[in-house]
Amino acid sequence: MPKGLRMKLFSGAAAALLLSSGLSSASAGPATKPISAMKAPVELDERYKDSFDIGAAVEPHMLNGKDGQILKRHFNSLVAENVMKPINIQPEEGKFTFKDADKIVKFAKKNKMELRFHTLIWHSQVPDWFFLDKEGNKMVEETDPKQREKNKKLLLKRLETHVKTVVKRYKNDITSWDVVNEVIDEYAGNDKGLRESPWYQITGTDYIKVAFETADKYAKKDAKLFINDYNTEVEPKRTYLYNLVSELVEEGVPIDGVGHQAHIQIGWPTLTEIEDSINLFAGLGLDNQITELDVSLYGWPPRPAYPTYDAIPASEFERQAVRYDQLFELYERLDDKISSVTFWGVADNHTWLNDRAEEYNDGVGVDAPFVFDNEYNVKPSYWAIIDR
Repeated sequence: MPKGLRMKLFSGAAAALLLSSGLSSASAGPATKPISAMKAPVELDERYKDSFDIGAAVEPHMLNGKDGQILKRHFNSLVAENVMKPINIQPEEGKFTFKDADKIVKFAKKNKMELRFHTLIWHSQVPDWFFLDKEGNKMVEETDPKQREKNKKLLLKRLETHVKTVVKRYKNDITSWDVVNEVIDEYAGNDKGLRESPWYQITGTDYIKVAFETADKYAKKDAKLFINDYNTEVEPKRTYLYNLVSELVEEGVPIDGVGHQAHIQIGWPTLTEIEDSINLFAGLGLDNQITELDVSLYGWPPRPAYPTYDAIPASEFERQAVRYDQLFELYERLDDKISSVTFWGVADNHTWLNDRAEEYNDGVGVDAPFVFDNEYNVKPSYWAIIDR
């Protein structure tokens, strides 16, 4: 669809009228009864083919059944939700396990999909052995300067081996790499907002540089290397991330883009904050990707939460549709700066946000963050982003 012709179905007075009337946005589309995502009139990736890839995060079991069918129909990009993280790839030093990761790679290749890698280096879901010295002692507790320097070299060598092994294996399969993930913590005790993980405590920012340099050395030439984080839209985290990235770029570290996780809510952050963040990093000559998109029904903390999916009123899905419409209108307007938009799941029946809702509501609670519902039917948000 050419720019400037995007329908404003869920904005302004039209949205107010729709919400106050109690009508579902499905009724504003071509049908009033539930429609399976497999029979929906427009494929998501086809709708945005002139703007950016449309991706989904998956576990290996989601490559079959209805999830697999919907992936083939609506998405042209994949990312592993968990199985490519360090603890799954190399749980023990020197023992790499690629079985589950290979399943996703095979599926993507068979269906001619782009493939993002998530993630080479992270402070979470990384095995403890990385941070133990040769005697099994915790590196972060070492006080002797000489031994600390030895530990730093050992850790960076382990990092280099991990990145090299993984990147070489998937060199011809991966188009975008999340090289480092969540290295900014605005609540950290340092004035640069750098997450004080074991990586940082032992190596400073050298682990970031070595990770990118190693990935760049072994990845295919046209692959893009990303630094990925959440809350990239809001201050002070955005400025901390910008300062780090601009310094690394100035030093010649091969960063190609910024991944904006976009775990957001119906009312937060503002569209202006999202737009400003995309433009800020684009100003450094970098690509932007929306890497883990979901739109929670709740604010923070997610309390109270609806106890079951059936308890969620239609009005909540209407509010969510307005938000999705605004988001994708913005993404499309900025499509010269955004190369990919990835949902952190396929349908509402599989989302990490359910775990979060349960955590904050005494073990009972659900969320519904996507455009397909828990029975794989299209939601109002689907109609919003395809402009029907």
